[in-house]
Amino acid sequence: MITPPIFLRRLDPARDAQALHAILGNEACCRLMSGPATASVAETCRLLTKWTTGTEDTSWAIVACEDGPALGRITLMARAASIFEVGVMVSPAVHGRGHATAALAQVLDIAFESRGARRLYADIDPDNRACIRAFEKLGFQREGLHRATWKTHMGVRDSIIMALIDDDPRPWR
Repeated sequence: MITPPIFLRRLDPARDAQALHAILGNEACCRLMSGPATASVAETCRLLTKWTTGTEDTSWAIVACEDGPALGRITLMARAASIFEVGVMVSPAVHGRGHATAALAQVLDIAFESRGARRLYADIDPDNRACIRAFEKLGFQREGLHRATWKTHMGVRDSIIMALIDDDPRPWR
């Protein structure tokens, strides 16, 4: 099911800012995110540093080879005992090639096997159909629509909550 060979390595804001600016500096990519596109690589680096500070090894760069440039970012955030939120973004250059799904599959295994996750969930903008499809491929169930959840640069937005629990099937295996 998962085709592109990808690797995860700890995200390094200084190293990865240039490559991830292709996402975070892109208005179209940021349309469904909580904040607007960053204006510079330096601003992208500051944002990545803020996001990764104190998260130990839960923020990874998605790469095609172990030394390669970041093609995206994936994160696993502890929200409560055995409950984690997962988020993923990939560069427009690799949209539609399965990189997000492949990275998610690796992180789901880490969460369940190494972190003792009981529940994983994603909070997704309802208009982000590609992201919803990626999570559905991996067995996530849509649990509901939370109306007017986020006040963003695009206005007030709803959220779809999708979840996978530890005894759900694991179609990526």
